[in-house]
Parts: sequence; C-alpha cells; structure tokens
Amino acid sequence: MPLLFTSAGDEVRVASIGGNAAVKQRLNEIGFNVGAPISVVQKIATGLIVKVKGARIALDRSMAGKILVC
Repeated sequence: MPLLFTSAGDEVRVASIGGNAAVKQRLNEIGFNVGAPISVVQKIATGLIVKVKGARIALDRSMAGKILVC
C-alpha cells in the first residue's frame, strides 16, 4: 500500500519505491531504503510528516504515493 494511505501513529517498513531514477535516488539518500522502518507522525493537508532514521521529514502527497510500505 502507498505510504500516503497510512494513518498517524502507524509503524511501517518500505517495501518498494516507484518513480524515475532521480526520485528513487533522492528518497534513498534521505533514508527511504527498502526495509527501512518509518513512523507516521502526522497527516497534513499537503501530505505527511514521517520519522525515518531519527529524522522528521515532510513529504508531499505525490512523493508519499511513490513509497510502497508493508
């Protein structure tokens, strides 16, 4: 399921990342690697705030839709 469909408080893991090579590389650089744990901190009107590898990161709806989690 896309990260976009999770709820605040959910603990999930990255299953795969979609998008072009540049998007995949950027997400990988900021910690969204396959198997990485993600905590959904808050849903906001424009996307999500998540915690990955100890950092809080805001993702817009488009980017959150490219990250598949389980």
